[in-house]
Amino acid sequence: MASRLWFACAVAACIASLALAQPAPAEGDPLAQAIAAELDAWTTAAEPTIHGVRIALAERVQEFYARRGFRAAWSNARNAEQLRRALAESDEQGLDPKDYHLPLLEDLAGQIGRAAASDALRAQYDVLLTEALLRLGYHLSFGKVDPQTFDPQWNYGRTLASMDVSHKVEEALAAEDIYQRVEALRPTHSLYTGLVRELARYRAAAQTPIATLVAGPTLRPGDSDARVPVLRARLIASGDLDRAAASDALDYDAALAKAAQSFQARMGLASDGVVGADTIAELNVPLADRIIQLRVNLDRGRVLLQDLPDEFVVVNIAAFTVYLVRGQQVVWHARAQVGKPYRRTPIFRSEISYVVLNPTWTVPPGIIEHDILPAAQRDPATITRKGLRVLDAQGQELDPASIDWSQYRSGHIPYTLRQDPGPSNALGRAKLMFPNPYQVYLHDTPSQALFERADRAFSSGCVRVERALELTELVLDDPEHWNAASIAGTVERGELRTITLKKNIPVLLAYWTAWVDPQGRMNFRRDLYGQDAKWAQALEARFAVRARPLFQPRQ
Repeated sequence: MASRLWFACAVAACIASLALAQPAPAEGDPLAQAIAAELDAWTTAAEPTIHGVRIALAERVQEFYARRGFRAAWSNARNAEQLRRALAESDEQGLDPKDYHLPLLEDLAGQIGRAAASDALRAQYDVLLTEALLRLGYHLSFGKVDPQTFDPQWNYGRTLASMDVSHKVEEALAAEDIYQRVEALRPTHSLYTGLVRELARYRAAAQTPIATLVAGPTLRPGDSDARVPVLRARLIASGDLDRAAASDALDYDAALAKAAQSFQARMGLASDGVVGADTIAELNVPLADRIIQLRVNLDRGRVLLQDLPDEFVVVNIAAFTVYLVRGQQVVWHARAQVGKPYRRTPIFRSEISYVVLNPTWTVPPGIIEHDILPAAQRDPATITRKGLRVLDAQGQELDPASIDWSQYRSGHIPYTLRQDPGPSNALGRAKLMFPNPYQVYLHDTPSQALFERADRAFSSGCVRVERALELTELVLDDPEHWNAASIAGTVERGELRTITLKKNIPVLLAYWTAWVDPQGRMNFRRDLYGQDAKWAQALEARFAVRARPLFQPRQ
């Protein structure tokens, strides 16, 4: 594991300063003296630069060279070539090689190779290579974007153990395997590797222009329409229709309808082969936009797909789906209903610790403020009609008509609004609980018909899970006491039961708008919460280290 972390640890802002004397550059080593002079000039600069390029990790670079007596690190041409290759191939990961000084490094390498270069130029080249290595290692290990800058609920992010960074870098240089070590930093999860493959495919496809499918009457199987050849071309380009099916025929035949259904399923649309406005809009999304979407989700992968546990529950909010994953394999999945855009399901990580069968529902303050109070102020009987009871601080039930609801302006009222267990309870027959400050969890729902909708942003933030009792059985993992039959019996008897898991199971509430499914199909979803646009903007920003500590302090 240590060999995969050494690059990332180099950029740790929290690494303790090393109590080492700062040696002078070796006498008789003009290149070391040039490196020392270059680094010394940074101490008085408002922002360290080399040939106009900003040095973002100046402290880490200075520490590294001081420990090696300012000797050049990249005199071995093989190491330098391997690193430049890794920097160039960062483009395949959806990153920008310019973030790692590649154009300048290639130019300097050419200057040094063509003629007798000055020690100052060689020193600058050496130092730039070192910082480029640290930058790329940071991005591959932690992602480029810090989502917390635009999502205050974000609580993901790796925290790694500190280590002697300079020593690890020296080991890598001595081993002459820089390229392999950089490659080892990338996530290995199939979700990530699938997106890398699809990014290359979409970039290749973008080289061939495709006509736009113009709006018009809905296309149904059996129709004849002048737009059908363009529809056929679009579905061939998307990979849903075989290229041998290319034709100028105007008939919307069965083969084309099947391809349209495949495309719709991959976009999260109703898979009926009926090509209406929503399908046309997805077909016409420019490939350049899809490429951005792939790059955004690759960077999400670098943030989320490192050091995953063997077993976890993940909710893909953008896909309205919940999965149980074991050993990188999806062993169970179901549709989900998530928060409306103005009551978003938060993106965070926690651990499921217990489940409740036949739960009561205590209405949270947000729903009281936005849903309950406005109706109660018009007619207090709406509370009773919703199946809710009003309880005072002593747990005594009150008549809603006896309370002046107009005096309250927020959801923090001196009463508890509670719904008893039962088939109409808002939480259904089960809820899966995990600590979090947002009062959200996974639960069953009586609103089963809503699972049939393609767009399932209906909740006030919690995640409603289809077939929630199946997931309950799986996370309990106790077939002797809590199998399908015993769970069903408890539900039918209406018993309120709280059951602690034998071991907590991580739960990830995540947001993926592009992924490759287990069948190898590329899936895209619309940006329900506007996260992609912000992430894409941050991908183009200049290099910065995230505010949250990256590393655990030394013990």
